Amino acid sequence: MTVAVFFGCTFIAFGPAFALFVFTIAKDPLRVIILIAGAFFWLLSLLLSSLVWFIALKASNEKDTELQKSLIIFGVMFSVLLQEVFRFAYYKLLRKANEGLAALSEDGKSPLSVQQMAYAFMTMAIILLHTFWSVLFFDGFENKRWVAVVAVIATHLLVSGLTFLNPVYEGSLIPAYVIMVLMAAWAYFTAGGSLQNLQHFFMCKKTNSIATGWLLMETNTTNPGCDCARNCRVLEY
Repeated sequence: MTVAVFFGCTFIAFGPAFALFVFTIAKDPLRVIILIAGAFFWLLSLLLSSLVWFIALKASNEKDTELQKSLIIFGVMFSVLLQEVFRFAYYKLLRKANEGLAALSEDGKSPLSVQQMAYAFMTMAIILLHTFWSVLFFDGFENKRWVAVVAVIATHLLVSGLTFLNPVYEGSLIPAYVIMVLMAAWAYFTAGGSLQNLQHFFMCKKTNSIATGWLLMETNTTNPGCDCARNCRVLEY
């Protein structure tokens, strides 16, 4: 049972992030390098924020419960702000590295756009939120959309603050997922998506399903003994 719970929680928390890595990052060496660099910046920000919190903790009275609680809240808020500072530093670094990335690509162009550079249930939500936040944050500085930058910082602070409501998970998970959906929609349109694209995507899926069904019916009619699951070839569109 323990093993099942471990793998279940692992797949829930990191499944979507792993899927994003496999389908959007893993096939491109440059994107892997950029991903590792982004992870390094994030870990460095956590290291510095935890160091500041540790120093503040040791310098205070450990028996003062209220003070210790205040220091935890301070540590979380400081960590969020420091992560956003490092996100900005990473953005500036990627902007300066554009020419180098273009030199490494086959067609002489940068292989990544500004939007592409960005890249338990609460863990999954925060992992996905960091992806959406980066798209909006980078685009905000690129196109001087300061509302997006402020929104990223504000929602980051809000989601981090919601974790203080745990173990009342109804008060933390539900708002976090509402924010995640809103940020996902915002990031989708920021990256160039549209309602027409979504409609076209679902229409293509529906058309492909209908065409596949008709093809299987026709194959079964002409050759009743055919095992479609193994022998029949279905057209791919």
